[in-house]
Amino acid sequence: MSKSCEICGKKTSFGNNVSHAHNTTRRRWYPNLQSVRAIINGTPKRIKVCTSCIKAGKVTKNVRSVRPKVSAETAKAG
Repeated sequence: MSKSCEICGKKTSFGNNVSHAHNTTRRRWYPNLQSVRAIINGTPKRIKVCTSCIKAGKVTKNVRSVRPKVSAETAKAG
């Protein structure tokens, strides 16, 4: 899997490190990718998405159902 966003297609960009003496070496900038459980075509799927897509709301996250907490009163009654 390449380092690219599955929503917007943002991927690694390339350039140079430039020292004070103007020596140049090649370097890479990676997108800030996060692994997210998102709903794709109605089914939850794990995808790599950049943070700008998450922040913009382009991804609908899959919310797992949470079990209700048992209160002290309910625990004593049972």
